[in-house]
Amino acid sequence: MSTAAIEHQLAEHRAYLLRFARLQLRNDAWAEDAVSETLLAALSKPQSFGNRSQLKTWLVGILKHKVIDILRQRQREVQLVDDDGDGGAELDALMFKADGHYVQQPADWGNPEQELNSRQFFLVLEACTDKLPAAMGRVFLMREWLELSSDEICKELQLTPTNLYVQLHRARLRLRECLELNWFGRKAASP
Repeated sequence: MSTAAIEHQLAEHRAYLLRFARLQLRNDAWAEDAVSETLLAALSKPQSFGNRSQLKTWLVGILKHKVIDILRQRQREVQLVDDDGDGGAELDALMFKADGHYVQQPADWGNPEQELNSRQFFLVLEACTDKLPAAMGRVFLMREWLELSSDEICKELQLTPTNLYVQLHRARLRLRECLELNWFGRKAASP
């Protein structure tokens, strides 16, 4: 494959990578740096890709490391905007009874392992993740995508463990609701 062809393919993923980096870093300049370093790393060693995964997956893998490096370097500069106006308390009240049980049992999600293999499922999951409030989405992605420990996230974002748990809980509830509306509910309604 020619260098121009590789550059073109990488450029197609730039907007997604930048959105991911901005969500995590909350700073446009740092996000641009992370994405630029990711694309340069990909261009400098295109043979590392080897078509063992989707190009986007490979790029996100590189970007994760760049984001983590920047978070660690700028640990004291990144601040989380505590977003109490995210509607999480209202969502909890709608989803749970006073005794902590669900008001309505979750829909049958079928065979989750099979669903995980579905490319369309990941597109819907990605869209649902993008709809999370920024602070909540950042915490969720730091934990689930960047696989940072709870201690690292709390330290980075100056959160208490309790606040982190609440943010993750609310993010998972919102993702569940979004997936039920846009994926599982759609499948249940189809013949």
